Amino acid sequence: MTTAQCFAGRFIHTPAPDQLQVLEQALVSVDSAGVIVSILTPQQDGYSQSVAAAREAGTLTRAEGECFFIPGLVDLHIHAPQFPQLGKALHLPLEDWLQRCTFPLEARYSDVEFAVSVYSSLIDTLLANGTTSAVYFSTIHREATAVLAELCLQKHQRAWVGRVAMDDQGQCPDYYRDASTEQGLLDSEQSITDIRNLPGNTAARVQAILTPRFIPSCTDAMLQGLGELARRYDCPVQTHCSESDWEHQYVLDRFGVSDTEALDQFGLLTRQTVLAHSNFIGSSDMSVIKQRGSGIAHCPMSNAYFAGAVFPLRKALTMGLNVGLGTDISGGPSASQFDSCRCAIAAGRMLESGVDASVSADQRGIADSRIDYIEAFYLATAGGGDVLNSPIGKFETGYHFDAVMIDPAADNSNLQFFEQLDSTEDLFQKTLYAATRSNIVGVWVDGAK
Repeated sequence: MTTAQCFAGRFIHTPAPDQLQVLEQALVSVDSAGVIVSILTPQQDGYSQSVAAAREAGTLTRAEGECFFIPGLVDLHIHAPQFPQLGKALHLPLEDWLQRCTFPLEARYSDVEFAVSVYSSLIDTLLANGTTSAVYFSTIHREATAVLAELCLQKHQRAWVGRVAMDDQGQCPDYYRDASTEQGLLDSEQSITDIRNLPGNTAARVQAILTPRFIPSCTDAMLQGLGELARRYDCPVQTHCSESDWEHQYVLDRFGVSDTEALDQFGLLTRQTVLAHSNFIGSSDMSVIKQRGSGIAHCPMSNAYFAGAVFPLRKALTMGLNVGLGTDISGGPSASQFDSCRCAIAAGRMLESGVDASVSADQRGIADSRIDYIEAFYLATAGGGDVLNSPIGKFETGYHFDAVMIDPAADNSNLQFFEQLDSTEDLFQKTLYAATRSNIVGVWVDGAK
């Protein structure tokens, strides 16, 4: 492939969970498919000639001054239809929040015009916050799900879009569930075809993902059928796993095994599975998830409101599980993965130190539970790519050029850089903790702005 675009300046990424790499004045060349074909630094042969050639061809984009590039952010868990209730009703228990607020809202997406309006705003908001890759729950509505996928494609966001399957009459309201198990499976199957056949989606930038909402909303027949569809179509899967005390106990009561084990029995744990939350999984669950190669979408913001527990992130990472981050809109009240990073760090610190002041300090926490800012950013970028088994989240040859340009000096910024005091690493750390949407001045997916 011929080179389509070149990008020059400072690039900062986390190629490994414990590694922050700064590439000063690098030149990243991207082919016409949006894939990185070379990365040159000023010390390498051909650097000056390549910069000059790109400048002359008009294909050079520079990060000037203190601006720098980071990889595009990967959000592993978003409820697209819940965007209108972002920041509402977070005082309720999960089951009440679903029945009183969420299900009535999601039922409205039988109205395609409503879906177009909400989904367009959501995608624009996420891109403006630097989210270049998004994993979406839609609703039970096949047509609205296709609209979401089409809008992602039009707006150039990398996306995994799933029609939600939920057919259990005892757990789902009459006004919002699949008409039958058979119809739900047919709609899920046809939704795969809808998305794969979208005009202009030949590069599969937008993918279908099978989406049983969670075990409580699905009959055994639905879960079994979706597992068969996953095998037949080699299709990714996403669902909730052991999110809260209520959900975790419900599955134990129904099947006598954990959420993880039940999902595995239905063929829903594969290398392409994204398990949202997983707060109550134990060592045996982690072993099964690792064996299957499945990944976890850690959602620290929404966990704080609905989980009743802190996800054992450090333990999962130590066991070698694939883990990334999700905002869980609208259970999480922010569209920014920077906020997910901040909350993940805080949750780990609280798990380590404990939260009950009436318990002595040496007994109240779980030792070695914390993560640092480098690990958090890795989870929001390359870690998400690992979960999705996709070459995203790093600046390396063969990876998609999904990138965000950060301007520390942007107007109305909370991010302050003091040249006499702050190193480049300090600037990056401050960005993770203090950057807002105002600091994001450019977003690219597959090299396209």
